[in-house]
Amino acid sequence: MSTPSQPADMQPTDMMVTGGRIFDGHRFLEKHVLLVAAGKIAAILPEDVALPPLPRIDAQGALIAAGFIDLQVNGGGGVLLNNQPTLEGIATICAAHARFGTTALMATLITDTVDLRTAVLSAGCTAHENRIPGFLGLHLEGPHLSIARKGTHDPALIRPMVEADLAVLIEAAGSFGKALITIAPENVTPQQVARLKAAGYVVSLGHTDVDASTAIAYADAGASMITHLFNAMSQLGNREPGVVGAALGDGRFSCGLIADGFHVDPLSMAIALRAKQGPARIFLVTDAMSTIGTDETGFVLNGRQVYRRDGRLTLADGTLAGADIDMLSCVRFVHERLSLPLADALNMASLYPAEAIGADTKGQLMAGRDADFIMLDHKLGLLSTWIGGQCVYTASQEIALS
Repeated sequence: MSTPSQPADMQPTDMMVTGGRIFDGHRFLEKHVLLVAAGKIAAILPEDVALPPLPRIDAQGALIAAGFIDLQVNGGGGVLLNNQPTLEGIATICAAHARFGTTALMATLITDTVDLRTAVLSAGCTAHENRIPGFLGLHLEGPHLSIARKGTHDPALIRPMVEADLAVLIEAAGSFGKALITIAPENVTPQQVARLKAAGYVVSLGHTDVDASTAIAYADAGASMITHLFNAMSQLGNREPGVVGAALGDGRFSCGLIADGFHVDPLSMAIALRAKQGPARIFLVTDAMSTIGTDETGFVLNGRQVYRRDGRLTLADGTLAGADIDMLSCVRFVHERLSLPLADALNMASLYPAEAIGADTKGQLMAGRDADFIMLDHKLGLLSTWIGGQCVYTASQEIALS
């Protein structure tokens, strides 16, 4: 196997990380050094080449991998975006998930009022301008969904997309980082999807009961993602493939998957991973709520109480209301319960979501990419989280340069 060579024009690095096993997104590298400069990966070099006398971090045998990217995060650290649509709320959510290896996330607004959407768009713009560590952009999950597949979304707030909605969304595009919107064909037209895509949105189908041919027609219009595969959508049947069948059979659809063991049975996950047609892939999402990183026993969403019990979040009637799981736990789940190779499990939380959302500077450890990485012990326990070459979380003592 060949090893990377040092680029002739490589600038002096801020630091180097030594003594670890590096997974760059394609292969595991032993006895290599990770060089970081100005918040970017400068190079990954064999440790026996001539290296400049720079400050060093000793990884002490840890696994070094790209930080996790979560495209569906409703809350964390005691904050639900719907209930605290502010800069401070977004910063708290990002910090909470960094404690579990997530270095970039899409703060997600669940179906709510027009005024709440306005507040979230403003907060997202401010978070982007202030470069809040870990903030990648906004995911608007609704309100233009199907009541038939509403899940925990308040049916009183679900409605068709009208021209005024489209105008607001198009005007805001580009102001808050990456833009993702979940829609249902029942309440959004193919023409509206095309306009959203042209404005820079990644359009995802979710909370919809349409048939497979309709879902594929929306891929033709520009939709390229499926929100939480299997959940809140028409299922794969013998005579009608449904949205699940379209998602697995059409290589244009990237698919988010909640790997907590409650939202999707592990056998269904394994079958889907084997069946998915490329080039688009299945990636992990948490669909996490405010409970992550807290001992909360519940919270309120759209005036309704959500209960936290035995790893599940539910409304009073038992309807699942988001997930009580972090991304590292999802990675462990697919690796340990599904026997997925570690490289694939890690990529499902980093490279594949980066590809799905078009985050070209993230998702793998390569020269020129953002220095967003994590260190894991041999049991896949988190040791530290780094965003832009800065340590934002350590599980033990202060990281020291030597």
